[in-house]
Amino acid sequence: MTNRSSEAVDDLHEPLREVMSRISVEIADVAELIEQLEPLLSNGRSTEFLASPDHMRVMQGIDLAVQKARGIAEFIDGIGEELDSRHLVDISTALNLITLEDMKRRLKAAVPAVHSTEVYQKASGDLDFF
Repeated sequence: MTNRSSEAVDDLHEPLREVMSRISVEIADVAELIEQLEPLLSNGRSTEFLASPDHMRVMQGIDLAVQKARGIAEFIDGIGEELDSRHLVDISTALNLITLEDMKRRLKAAVPAVHSTEVYQKASGDLDFF
């Protein structure tokens, strides 16, 4: 991390505050994707399935995962708001660790991209092999 004026920002360094904000948005997106699983597991087709203690633990686990992801997103966003915009970081090495290209694009500075939840809502019936 460096502490330089925003005028001296090069292509590799950007404000940590902005990076943390983008990370927060990604985590919130993950929470929404997880939350979309709940209706699939509680669609009411089988009362036996809904009455199962194992099923209820799965549902509670999904709910907890959503709450934790949203909490972490808010925590990171809160920390980011307190950072000085002059604190710069190079995220290129960290980006190279990410294998999902759409996430990598969203985490890069000033690159507009649609969030996963929007993509999957519109892609009903599509199938990606990986």
